Amino acid sequence: FVTVIGSNGAGKSTMLSAIAGSMMPDAGRITLNGRDITYMPEVKRASFIGRVFQDPMMGTAANMWIEENLALAYRRARPKTLRWGMPVGEERELYKQQLARLGLGLEDRLSTKVGLLSGGQRQAITLLMATIRRPEILLLDEHTAALDPKTAATVLEISNDIVRENKLTTLMVTHNMKNAIEYGDRLVMMHNGGIILDISGEEKKLLTVEKLLQKFEEVSGTSDVPDSALLG
Repeated sequence: FVTVIGSNGAGKSTMLSAIAGSMMPDAGRITLNGRDITYMPEVKRASFIGRVFQDPMMGTAANMWIEENLALAYRRARPKTLRWGMPVGEERELYKQQLARLGLGLEDRLSTKVGLLSGGQRQAITLLMATIRRPEILLLDEHTAALDPKTAATVLEISNDIVRENKLTTLMVTHNMKNAIEYGDRLVMMHNGGIILDISGEEKKLLTVEKLLQKFEEVSGTSDVPDSALLG
């Protein structure tokens, strides 16, 4: 579980876009579990890469029910047929169980249109959709930045629980240094398109925001980056 931080324009979201396939790299290679996916189309990568965006509106279909959205995600890596696509029996029960774990009371609202949910609820649904088939890698692209602080904290806890319970390899981009320190096993800081810090283990556990800011100044050679750009 890697948290990725850095000032605006450092290249954090660009890196995730290159991994997801929505942006082609100019040079180099992207390998995942030993296979080269550098020029694999985004639509093919979607079967084994999960991604949650900053905007809660981007990961779901607003005019479809909760269970319809989940059914689409559940069938993402499966061959497409002309059979009826709505979940029944065990599959619907699976959705209820997964929704109940979110603790948002959505398990009894399967036929509610997603567009009627709050931003936090939609982001939690998107997170569940991105992980319901256990992707090889999960990309969280500032996925709590558009939420109020209380809702953001809830979605972060849900994210952490899902990542830990399913043992998912995860990259989480954030502007919030405190969250970057609190969550994850490894912290990477980017600046001008490159990695300038890579911290894990006991060193990460002993980090504070003040120490991290000091390290940034030492490694980047600049102290004129405003705290707001790094702290969110």
